Amino acid sequence: MSILLKNGRVIDPANRVDARLNVLIREGKIAQITSEEPEADEVLDVSGKIITPGFVDIHLHEDPVENGRIADQEETAIFCSMLRMGVTTALGGQCGINQCHPADYLDLVDRDGAAVNVAMLAGHTWFREASGHSDKYTRVTDQELEWMTAQLEKALDRGCMGISYGIRYSPGIDKRELLATAGVCRKGDKMIAAHIRSDAAEVYEAAQEFLEVGKEAGVSVEVSHIGSMAGFGQMEEFLRMVDEYRMNGLRVSCDCYPYYAFSTTIGSTTYDEGWLDRYHCGYDVVEMSEGKYRGQRCTKEIFEEMRRDHPEYLTVCYVMKDSDVDMAFRHPNVMLGSDGIMDHGQGHPRAAGSFPRLLAQFVRTGKLSLYEAVAMMTAMPAEKLGLKNKGRLNVGADADLVVLDLDRVRDRATFMEPTLPPEGIELVFIGGELAAREGKILRGKLGRAVRG
Repeated sequence: MSILLKNGRVIDPANRVDARLNVLIREGKIAQITSEEPEADEVLDVSGKIITPGFVDIHLHEDPVENGRIADQEETAIFCSMLRMGVTTALGGQCGINQCHPADYLDLVDRDGAAVNVAMLAGHTWFREASGHSDKYTRVTDQELEWMTAQLEKALDRGCMGISYGIRYSPGIDKRELLATAGVCRKGDKMIAAHIRSDAAEVYEAAQEFLEVGKEAGVSVEVSHIGSMAGFGQMEEFLRMVDEYRMNGLRVSCDCYPYYAFSTTIGSTTYDEGWLDRYHCGYDVVEMSEGKYRGQRCTKEIFEEMRRDHPEYLTVCYVMKDSDVDMAFRHPNVMLGSDGIMDHGQGHPRAAGSFPRLLAQFVRTGKLSLYEAVAMMTAMPAEKLGLKNKGRLNVGADADLVVLDLDRVRDRATFMEPTLPPEGIELVFIGGELAAREGKILRGKLGRAVRG
C-alpha cells in the first residue's frame, strides 16, 4: 500500500527543510520526497496544509497496567490523547515513576500494541521501592543501592532509554545514590532525566546538584518541565546556568510544557511544610482535579482534608509566571515535553493539548516561528533520544507524520475537561498507516515499543 501526500508544505527541521513538496509513503517508510507526482495507491491532496514528522513527546507519564494489560480506554487513556494531538512517539517512565517494571512495559506494548510508539525510562523511585526501601525521606543502605544499580543496568540492557529521577519526591536521595545509579548509563550512552530536588528560589542549588551528577558520571542530562521548576521569576538565571554547563561539555537540555500552572498529587512532597512561603501564595492557588471538591480552589480546611484523606488526588497549582514560561520556549535548548498525566481521565489539560497549544498560542501569536516550534516537537527530542528514523521525513525514515491546518489548529482540553481532543490536527500516520483523523482515532494499536 502506497500513499501520496501532495501539495503540502513540508517542515522537517532535522533535515533543515521548509518547502512545498510531495511525500510518498510505502511499506511503513518515507519512500520519496519530490516535486513530482509519483504513482500511488491513494493520493491525498493536502494543499494549504503543513506536513511535519510525527511529534515526539519526551516527557509523559504512561498509562497504568490493569489486569496484565495497558489501559487503553479511548476517552481516558493518555496514549489516546497523545495520538489525537499528533504525537506518534512518547517517552514514559518519568520523574522516577513506573507503572510496572519498565522493560516489562515495553514487552506489553509489543504484545498488544498501543496508540503511539512507546519508549521508556527506568524510574529510579520504582527500583528504590522495589529494593525494599519504603521511606522516601531516608538514605538507602549499601545493599539496597547495590541491588538497585544491578537491576537498573538490566532494565537498560532490555531497552530502556535511561534513568529518570524524582528527587523532589524522594528527598532521601543523596549524591552517593545518584552517582552510583547514573553511572550505569555510561554503558550504551543512555540519558538521565530528573524532576530536580526543588523549585522557585531553591531551583539553582537543586539544578546544580543534578547537573554535577551528569558531569561527574559523564552522561547525557535532561532537566524536566523547567516551567514548573524555574517559572517563578528564576528562568533567566536558570537558563544561564544550564548554558554554562553546556558550554563546558555537559550534554544537557531541558523540556517545558506551554501552560502557566503545574499539576501534582496533593500528597506529594511539593506540598510539604513551607510550600506557601516558597511560592508566596495562599491555599487558593490550588485547584482540586478529583473528588468531591473537583474544580474548586482550596481553603486551608479543604487542603488539609484532601491531603489527609486522599493524598493520591491530582491538583492544579496556579503559581507560574507567564513571562518565564515564554522565555523558556524562546531558548534554543528547550524542547516541548507535555508532562502529561491522567488518572482515569482526570488531570492537567497538557496531556491532551500541549502540542496544538504551542502552535496556537505561541506560533500564531508570533512568539515562535513555525519552524522553531516543529523543531522542538520533532527533531530535538528525537536527537536527544538517539532515534535515527523518527522526528524526520527523509527517505528511509519511519512514516510517522502529521498533517495540520495552522490556521485552525488549537487545543480544546481544559482543567475541567482535560481529555477534549484538539482541532486542526487533520491526519496522523504511524508506520505509514492512518491512525487518526480530525481528533478521531481510526486505528489505536499501531504503536510499538521503541528500545534504546
